[in-house]
Amino acid sequence: MADMLKKVPVREQAPLVRAANFEEVCLGYNKEEAMEEAARCINCKNAKCISGCPVSINIPAFVHEVKEGNFEAAYQIISESSALPAVCGRVCPQESQCEGKCIRGVKGEAVSIGKLERFVADWASENGIKPTPAKEKNGHKIAVIGSGPAGLTCAGDLAKLGYDVTIFEALHKEGGVLVYGIPEFRLPKDKVVAAEVENVKSLGVKIETNVIIGKSVTIDELLKEEGFEAVFIGSGAGLPMFMGIAGEQANGVFSANEYLTRNNLMKAFREEYDTPIARGKKVAVVGGGNVAMDAARTALRLGAEVHVIYRRSEAELPARAEEVHHAKEEGIIFDLLTNPTEILTDDKDWVTGIRCIRMELGEPDASGRRRPVEIPGSEFDIAVDTVIMSLGTSPNPLISSTTIGLDVNRRKCIVADEEFGKTSKEGVYAGGDAVTGAATVILAMGAGKAGAKGIHEYIMSK
Repeated sequence: MADMLKKVPVREQAPLVRAANFEEVCLGYNKEEAMEEAARCINCKNAKCISGCPVSINIPAFVHEVKEGNFEAAYQIISESSALPAVCGRVCPQESQCEGKCIRGVKGEAVSIGKLERFVADWASENGIKPTPAKEKNGHKIAVIGSGPAGLTCAGDLAKLGYDVTIFEALHKEGGVLVYGIPEFRLPKDKVVAAEVENVKSLGVKIETNVIIGKSVTIDELLKEEGFEAVFIGSGAGLPMFMGIAGEQANGVFSANEYLTRNNLMKAFREEYDTPIARGKKVAVVGGGNVAMDAARTALRLGAEVHVIYRRSEAELPARAEEVHHAKEEGIIFDLLTNPTEILTDDKDWVTGIRCIRMELGEPDASGRRRPVEIPGSEFDIAVDTVIMSLGTSPNPLISSTTIGLDVNRRKCIVADEEFGKTSKEGVYAGGDAVTGAATVILAMGAGKAGAKGIHEYIMSK
């Protein structure tokens, strides 16, 4: 009999094998493993896992159906709340959300809710199961800006309510950050992202690519001239931040956004694609979040020795523990309590190294984390030929600057209420990274659901 206190192990590629390819690292559960893991759920009456889920999936109900082998029923339960279950099952920080509140985890290990969600979504995709569309249209026309997790979720929820929804995407490929920002080895584009987008389309949602809102057409024009009754802005936060140190303009310095976009959207990871990307032999990634791990692990797979430079200790790394663990297994070097002070270059302005200083942790700052303080005289150099800055992102101001009456805060994020996504402009709602700054996929999805709810109430009130 299985140990009910421990999770059913998940199969993965071996570290040294996966470090040389872009195939998915985690192989997921098969049918028998999923049913065995689902049987660990104690089906508690006050299911705290639901409150830990930003999109409020009825977790005990879908897990029960998995235990019984009713995978289609499990999928329909999930799809009532989530438009992107195969994505969430792979990239959500379940350990701090649903699984973090799992009662089974009080004594033993939490149920692998994320891996079960992934299994169900993959099974549905393989068996041609789609979410249930609205029975009839209600005649109201809504525009959604951005086809990332917030936009897809908002569009999917509105379509289920009968709305005629059109998503406008600036790039040539649907999926937003899911296609350009997350590497293939964590989130396969054709197998997972494209399939999830098709599921949203199956609800009746239309997607127009290569439309830059604020340039191709403005929000005011959508409302006044194109017949849309409301707009949801889910355009993300794609404007990268830099440190402002000497040498950041040198050849061989990338933002993590640019580096991952070139690799993902332009398929630089494929040998048959002649895509311009610096395949550095020795790469430094500055930052400690999930995007930094993605950039570092991508550079490793392109053949580099990779250093992750982070100014705090491992305990303060903001990346998921699973991503840090995988990065270490694959051979990435972590230079912790270290901060760059200058990027070194040759006479042709190509990167030759990065100068750093050692840090120690002082008193807590406003975030509650101990503030890193420089140790005088501890400077040292690391020889590298490529530097990737992964310090966070902010929203592109194009939309806010071309929309009359849309308020933003000092960080250029759109101001919107959390419950409904309502902005200062009538009929305009917003959510996700465009409002909060860079955050997780699942939080963006939660904001998309809030926006759909707000738009529905707005239209009904009219």
